[in-house]
Amino acid sequence: MRRALWFGLALWIAGTVGIRVSGGTILRPHDVGRTILLYAASFAVMALIARRIFRRLRLEPESWPAAASMLMLPTLLLDPFSCLFFRTVFPRADPAAAGVFGGWMLICGGGAVIGAWANR
Repeated sequence: MRRALWFGLALWIAGTVGIRVSGGTILRPHDVGRTILLYAASFAVMALIARRIFRRLRLEPESWPAAASMLMLPTLLLDPFSCLFFRTVFPRADPAAAGVFGGWMLICGGGAVIGAWANR
């Protein structure tokens, strides 16, 4: 399970750096259609990524739901602070995108959970 946590931390770091660098192009709070597309694609991608990680770690399918919790833990613990200090953490993003960002993190977590439970 610790390895799933480390993968989660690595994903969180990569995602945070990526959004920090290109936040203005990814997070567009006034473009609802694009945001819905981002959410849908991210949900599906996270479901696939979670499954790949769990297979790579050679985890038994019965342990995937617990591993999903560990995979999501860095996002669940650290991104509330990213939202709180949004302007500082993501200076290139529109401050109005904080809500879009928060929703995006939740939908990514949902994708990881579905990836852990689907077709076990």
